[in-house]
Amino acid sequence: QVVVEESGGGLVQAGGSLRLSCSVSGPASNPYAMGWARQAPGKEREFIAAVSWSCGSTYYADSVKGRFTISRRNSENKVALQMNSLKPDDTAVYYCAADPDYTMATTEDRYNYWGQGTQVTVSS
Repeated sequence: QVVVEESGGGLVQAGGSLRLSCSVSGPASNPYAMGWARQAPGKEREFIAAVSWSCGSTYYADSVKGRFTISRRNSENKVALQMNSLKPDDTAVYYCAADPDYTMATTEDRYNYWGQGTQVTVSS
């Protein structure tokens, strides 16, 4: 059983920064693929970032590339998303995702375990 829980959302002004954190519980031997997706009201969910089990490979959607950084600490079963230069278009519920069947996955359909989301609101 894999349980995913994210936190760290909040209200920030455009140009500001936030750091989201995600805690994952499950079999320690599983090399989870982990990533982040977001969904704004009335819009489709967008997969935005992923990091491999070894931390040697990362993926970013064009919409966040150069501004967001994903990282993980396997010893603590955590993954973080550092978000800089935030824009109003970044306003969304952010979801952390994990799956034990992959060491790396860059599309949301590969992830079977999701957190409940944390709200990020960027004001203009």
